[in-house]
Amino acid sequence: MKEDTLIASVGRNKDYTHGAVNTPVYHASTLIFETVRDMKKANAKLHTGGLSYGRRGNPTTYALSEAMCELEGADGCFLYPSGLAAITGAILSFAGSGDHILMADGVYEPTRNLAHKILKRMGITTTFYDPMIGDGIDGLIQDNTRIIFVEAPCSVTMEIQDIPAIAKAAHNRDVLVMMDNTWATPLHFKVFDHGVDVSIHAGTKYIVGHSDAMLGTVSTRAAHFEQLCNMSYQMGYCLSPDDAFLALRGLRTLKIRLKQHEANGLKIAQWLEGRPEVDHVRHPAFESCPGHEYWQRDFTGANGLFSFVLKQGHEAATTAMMEGMKHFKMGFSWGGYESLILTYHGINRYRTATGWAATGPLVRLHVGLEDPDDLIADLENAFVRFNQKI
Repeated sequence: MKEDTLIASVGRNKDYTHGAVNTPVYHASTLIFETVRDMKKANAKLHTGGLSYGRRGNPTTYALSEAMCELEGADGCFLYPSGLAAITGAILSFAGSGDHILMADGVYEPTRNLAHKILKRMGITTTFYDPMIGDGIDGLIQDNTRIIFVEAPCSVTMEIQDIPAIAKAAHNRDVLVMMDNTWATPLHFKVFDHGVDVSIHAGTKYIVGHSDAMLGTVSTRAAHFEQLCNMSYQMGYCLSPDDAFLALRGLRTLKIRLKQHEANGLKIAQWLEGRPEVDHVRHPAFESCPGHEYWQRDFTGANGLFSFVLKQGHEAATTAMMEGMKHFKMGFSWGGYESLILTYHGINRYRTATGWAATGPLVRLHVGLEDPDDLIADLENAFVRFNQKI
């Protein structure tokens, strides 16, 4: 099937839908059986459609798992109550006391905090590396390195990593590659075609797409799926069927939404390039973005999330910019239909392996589905307020 047809078809197993167009929401914790044989049979199909206990899954959650597998080319997908839970569950499924992890220096801040505050207490050490290191990462791999964690683009500073080069170096040393692929979604970057072993998504973002559900997914191939499931199940992770339903609904429009986010984002990013206040735009589709050549080679599209760096500015000026916005709202998430804005001062506090040369603040935008001309007018007024405070 072509991609548009696949998106409309995945996760609609007749065993789960029973004739409905959409898989119904199944609320169930306890499931009961007529015979011991039936109970044993259901319990033997762990995380693969067996209806034995609510925490293992139900038709709604299984439908979403199957949909993610088909879109990503995976053999199995485990669902989590948030993106951070998915990251935590994935790492703890494959690393333990005495192990070492390599993690990109620009990762999502809660991922960095996980390494510093939780993994360290468990005896798992983390080395942060320059996201642009490529095959040079081989020099950082230790005998006890179990995981290389990549994120492309990086959460705020938007570097695109050379994933195939990193994966090749990792596999030469029997190290697992995990990727936070939330930005690209299963549509714009095919993780397993580029050497990634474990694919992680904060489905809260573009997969759900409407800012009304929390969700994480981890997909992998058969060689790693049993370990992922067994460990994540033992840690108590499970997903609400209501949130699974909202994710399935979001998947149906994912491609068309991404097209509009991308078009709106590019128009606004191009406008920002011409602003005298802007030092440079960090959008993977722009040459000014580190790793742009890897985005061109490996990715099939962009979306509405990017950053730009101001030539100068202080907190009072960026506060004036943000507090008067009409369409761009302040919020910590992204991926919904609405536009969002956040500013960052002192990027170096998010980095330990690489420096940050820019002196001005960084502004991260999520460009939503509003008319881009209205969004540009909103930003134009924001720059007026900003300049009045400089």
